[in-house]
Amino acid sequence: MSALQPFLSVIVPAHQAAGILPMSLQALRASHLPGEGWELIVVDDASTDRTALVAAQFADTVVRLAGNPHGPAYARNRGVEASRGDVIVFVDADVCVHPDTLSRFTALFAARPEISAAFGSYDSRPPGPGFVSQYRNLLHHYVHLRGAGEAETFWAGCGAIRRAVFVAVGGFDEWHYVRPQIEDIELGRRLRLAGHRIVLDPEIQGAHLKRWTLRDVLTTDLAGRGVPWMWLMLQEGRSAAYTLNVRSPERWTTALVWASVLAALGALFWPNPVLLAGAATAAALVLLLNQGFYRFLRRERGLGFALAVMPLHALHYFSNGVSVFGGWLLHTLLGEPQLPASAAALAAMGVKTWPPAHARPSVGVWNRPLERGAREAGSP
Repeated sequence: MSALQPFLSVIVPAHQAAGILPMSLQALRASHLPGEGWELIVVDDASTDRTALVAAQFADTVVRLAGNPHGPAYARNRGVEASRGDVIVFVDADVCVHPDTLSRFTALFAARPEISAAFGSYDSRPPGPGFVSQYRNLLHHYVHLRGAGEAETFWAGCGAIRRAVFVAVGGFDEWHYVRPQIEDIELGRRLRLAGHRIVLDPEIQGAHLKRWTLRDVLTTDLAGRGVPWMWLMLQEGRSAAYTLNVRSPERWTTALVWASVLAALGALFWPNPVLLAGAATAAALVLLLNQGFYRFLRRERGLGFALAVMPLHALHYFSNGVSVFGGWLLHTLLGEPQLPASAAALAAMGVKTWPPAHARPSVGVWNRPLERGAREAGSP
């Protein structure tokens, strides 16, 4: 491709994803961006189902990782090693990009050479039918919509980064993040600390196929992202606190939800009009601070949905408070995030780069034959 139109390498990490890959990969193949402008690489992270076979029907390259699952950070890094694009686009296996997603990435990086990375958002029409799924995906969409512009973080669900920059900062941290956590957020922090610019463009969208349960929400908010994110922020200091989900309204809302809950519990054991008034006042302030979100939900799903979401939204902020305490506790007791035992053992042996060649699991790479990949004829 020309210097003005970067060639894209789209990397999809997948584990036990045979059931959803047809939808997400078909969405990529329906892209408006001409085929000679991009390649599709699927990294099968030690799946035991038909993930690799399904991927081979759509992908230009399938990278198969053997052994136990290694996590999305490791899988994405192996995908980058097998790629050739000027810009690397990461798409989760459960995301169906819009037809214009890749074209928007291409146009953005061509028009703005000063930016190093960009990411988009889930759309406002998640296919998951459940109430919790609808709420969770709409919350993500709203947060990214409100955070449009210069960003302090990165998101790998539908995000892109210049190859040279990705290599220069060391890629995803697969030492610390051996399962899905905040590996993309941590990468974004390193990008910003190195002086690179990141842009959030909420017009770059994809539909999220995941069906959330309440257990999924709590697990993700706490162990998956909340506690590790807070631990990372405490490690880095104040500058990391001004990212998408931890701006002033979010911090105030978290504090007010906890104040309301504690005051209400206190009133149960020590009946006191002051405590009741305090709980009611805190709850009213929570509604006031989040009125923009509730108006958004009313427009998208109606008044009934917006009202029904309020307790679930309060639970979200309550769990944020638990994450703050959990992250603070880990930071106080352990200091910096600890390496997994296997990575720590390699570090003790003097291994300074990851993955060391002798420690990698076997990797198999399948490339689409040229006669079946006529779309590549115009590729560099």
